[in-house]
Amino acid sequence: MTSVEFTDTEFMIAQGARLFEDGRSIFVGWGIPQMVAMLAQKLYTPNVIQLFEFGAIGPQPILPFIRGTMGGPQNTYRSLQWLNMNWAFSYSASGYMDYGMLGALQVDPYGNINSTFLGGTFEKPDRRFAGSGGGNQVASHCWETIIVIKHEGRRFVPRVDFLTSPGYLTGPGAREEAGLPRDTGPSFVVTSKALFGFERETKRMELRGILRGLSMDDVLLDMAFQPLIAREIIEIDPPTTDELRVLREDIDPSRIIIRGNKMTAIV
Repeated sequence: MTSVEFTDTEFMIAQGARLFEDGRSIFVGWGIPQMVAMLAQKLYTPNVIQLFEFGAIGPQPILPFIRGTMGGPQNTYRSLQWLNMNWAFSYSASGYMDYGMLGALQVDPYGNINSTFLGGTFEKPDRRFAGSGGGNQVASHCWETIIVIKHEGRRFVPRVDFLTSPGYLTGPGAREEAGLPRDTGPSFVVTSKALFGFERETKRMELRGILRGLSMDDVLLDMAFQPLIAREIIEIDPPTTDELRVLREDIDPSRIIIRGNKMTAIV
């Protein structure tokens, strides 16, 4: 057996990429979700169809990833279509998008996302951020939403400071009562320590997997609410040699995004 060194960010991106299914469509959010999609397309799902909110459909993004970009030429190379924002959202609203992938500042037990502000009020927040962009439409209309978020207690909260993008709102039936499509909602929460799903009946977040080498306490102590615990908790493999090579040499050779807390696991 040997040990592998990686960062928590690299693990988060790698395990997110493993969730993709080839030939499916995915509405990709800004930032880390872009890197997850790039890694998946490079290693696992060459035929995945990415959609960006500015209207690029089915691109094959050019590497390396450029931080802070979305609608630039790197992300639109060889697009099947390049239309506009209205068309992009019409595809998701019409039921064409299998998955949406979003980052978040905060997430609550029902998968509701805050990416707008922290503390204070909407009129006078303590800290204001970029906000929804297309996140509300992605979470509202894609069949499934995958949330990618750093595993920190300040991010897993009993109630989000502001509801930017809907999860299951207040529980079973709440999305439908709000006028959102039936059988849609968040399916996974990918973190830098673990993997969560949502219990079918209650729609509450449920711990389903933990990074090899970490304990359940390592996961739960970094959350401000108690998730449900699945009957069987899977052990999640650390990033593979190929995943780390593509992340470090192709996607982010400058290590601007993938840097983070260093971790070690036995393989």
